Amino acid sequence: MDFKSFVDMIDVMTCIISVETKDDGSYGDIRIVTGNAPYIASIEVIDDSAPQMLTTKFVPNSLYQNYFPKDLNFEDFCYRCAVLKQPMHTYVHPERYDFWFNLYMVPLQSEGNIHYCTYSQILTKSADSEEMSNTSSASTASAVLNTCIKLRGATNFQHTMDEVISDIRKICDAQSCVILLTDNEAGTCSLLCESRNEYSMLESMHGIVNDDFYKLTLSWKDTIGGSNGLIVKNRNDWEYIKERNPAWYDSLTEKHVDSLVLFPLEVGDETLGYIWACNFDTKNAVKIKETLELTIYFVASEIANHKLLERLKILSSIDMLTGVLNRNEMNNKIDSLRSNADSSLKGIGIVFADLNGLKRVNDNEGHAAGDLLLKNAAIILQNVFIGDEIYRAGGDEFMVFLSFTSEEDIIDKCNKVKVLSRHYKNVSFALGYSYQNDSSDITDALKLADERMYEDKDKYYAEHPEFKR
Repeated sequence: MDFKSFVDMIDVMTCIISVETKDDGSYGDIRIVTGNAPYIASIEVIDDSAPQMLTTKFVPNSLYQNYFPKDLNFEDFCYRCAVLKQPMHTYVHPERYDFWFNLYMVPLQSEGNIHYCTYSQILTKSADSEEMSNTSSASTASAVLNTCIKLRGATNFQHTMDEVISDIRKICDAQSCVILLTDNEAGTCSLLCESRNEYSMLESMHGIVNDDFYKLTLSWKDTIGGSNGLIVKNRNDWEYIKERNPAWYDSLTEKHVDSLVLFPLEVGDETLGYIWACNFDTKNAVKIKETLELTIYFVASEIANHKLLERLKILSSIDMLTGVLNRNEMNNKIDSLRSNADSSLKGIGIVFADLNGLKRVNDNEGHAAGDLLLKNAAIILQNVFIGDEIYRAGGDEFMVFLSFTSEEDIIDKCNKVKVLSRHYKNVSFALGYSYQNDSSDITDALKLADERMYEDKDKYYAEHPEFKR
C-alpha cells in the first residue's frame, strides 16, 4: 500500500504507525512510517503554536521515541488499533505538552507480523468540554456524572471522598484504590482515603504511607514520563517500570502488585496528589483510562477547593503574629459556652495572661522587639498549656481555655508559666484563673479570672514601679 499517497489525501495532521508483534504475543517496535505535510511540519517547523518534538528532522520508519518520550498509554492505543483492529479515539492533555490532543486512530491491513494504523491529531491550547464528553462512552459518562454529583453535593468532605474512591475502585474492579495527597512545601504525603475489596491480599496503605513514602512519590512524575497517567497491565509495561524506576518496581513486585493505575491530581502547575489503583481488571483498561482521565479533573478541583477553604479558615481563626487562636475565635468560644452549646464539657478552667511591660518595650526598643516579646509569650503558653485552647485577646492579652481539668492542674500550669518566663528577656505575665464544674456560670468565671489577673498585675507594678506604664 502506498501509505504516503494515502495520508496526503487527509487534511489534518496524520501519520501511519506500524506495530511489530512477536511470537509470544507481545509487541516490539512501534514506528512512525510516514506522515502527511501538516504532520511532518509539526516536527520540522519550529512553531510555538505546535508541540516541540525531540528532533526537528522527520525520518520515515523511525521509532516513535525519536520524536517524543516513551509513553505506555500511546503504545497501548497503537497496539489496540493496529494489532487488535479497534478504532480508537481519545481526548487528552499530556503533561509534557501545553496542548490538548484530539486523537483518532483507524486500523489498516497487516503484513505478517507488522501491523498498521492511521494516527490523526487535532491540537488546541484549551480544553473543549464538548470533546471531553463526546469521547466518553455512555457508561463512562454516567460514572463521571455520578462522581460530579457527589462532589458538588458534599457536606462532609472526608465522607464524600471515601464514597468517590470506593466508586473508582469498583469501576476499575481493583483490589485496592487510594487517593494520596502530597505537600511539596512540607515534603510530606498523606492518605486521604482508601477502598479495598474483601478479598484483597494487598497491604493497606495506612501502614505504608509516611513521610519517607513522599520520596518515592517524587519519582512517579518521571516514570509517567510526560503522559497524563500510567497504566501497567502486561509484561511490556512492567519491563518499562523496571527500567525506568527499579526501586519502585522492586517494591511493587514484593507487595504482589500485578497491575497498576496511577494518575496525578493536578490543578494548574501544582500536583496535589495521586489516584492509585492496584490489581485491576486489565481487560477494561481503556474504559478505566477514559473514566479516570475525566474524573481526576473534578476530584482534583474539589481537593483544591477544600484545601483553599481550610487555608482560609486557618487564616480567619489564627493570630498571624503569634500562631495562637485570634480574638474572633475567642468570642465564638465564649458565645458557645454562654449558650451552653456543649453541655458535655466538665472541669472548665479560664486563664487570663497579660504581658507586663509591652508598651515600654515598644517605646524603648521598637515594635520589632515588641513583636518578638509577644511571640515568646505565645511560645511559653503553648509549651505549658499543651492540648488547651490559647487565644490572643488583643494587644498584650491572652486567654487560655481548659476543659476536663482540675483547679490544682490550673494552678500548677500558671506556676510553670512564671518559671519559664524567667528564661526569656522581658517576658513577664500577670495571671488570673478561675475554675468551674461546667459552663453554666461562664460569665462569672471570666469575671473572676480577669479580676485575679489585674490583682497580679498590680502586685507586679508595686514590686517594680520602674516598669509601671
